[in-house]
Amino acid sequence: MIAVVDYDTGNTRSVGKALTHIGLEHIITADPAIIRQSDGIILPGVGAFAQAMANMEARGLDTLIKEVVQNGKPLLGVCVGMQLLFDSSTEYGETRGLGLIPGRVERLPESNLKVPHMGWNQLESQQDSLFNLVNHAYVYYVHSYYVVTASDYILASSDYGVKIPGIVQKNNVFGTQFHPEKSGDAGFQVLKLFKEVVVACSSSQQSI
Repeated sequence: MIAVVDYDTGNTRSVGKALTHIGLEHIITADPAIIRQSDGIILPGVGAFAQAMANMEARGLDTLIKEVVQNGKPLLGVCVGMQLLFDSSTEYGETRGLGLIPGRVERLPESNLKVPHMGWNQLESQQDSLFNLVNHAYVYYVHSYYVVTASDYILASSDYGVKIPGIVQKNNVFGTQFHPEKSGDAGFQVLKLFKEVVVACSSSQQSI
């Protein structure tokens, strides 16, 4: 069972429909007991980083997410949900994030390209991983801020005047800046790959 975290700042229903499409059992919830009992977690997000983080903190979900990740549960952050995984954001002033992956969130630089970055862009793998299956695939982005982090944590990126981390990972924590639930077959493939991670992790824990 996947817990899709509901904190009033996420496109939870769209993510839920995508999970149903690929046959992945899930529940949309903010209940700490259910989140702790789940096999994996998806943290969706749209809108502003500061508001999303405030909503998390008001519900005690920031502490809970850190706890379950520390215990080895796989986590996938989506869009702003991915940005929350990092140390901080400069959006509407400096705001602290979850600090699960080193890095910070900054505004896309001014250039001849429009901000927000909205629409389809191609993923390019940066290192070997399960997600090489979506190398060169086109995925759907909607964002004005992007993550600045070490290359060690970037599995795939897209070019938009700067290198935008499209898929990130540190241990059992994953994130996609793009919306897999809006990215057609490539997005479904990403969710299926996360499902594989969850199943493998669950099997490993049961065998201990």
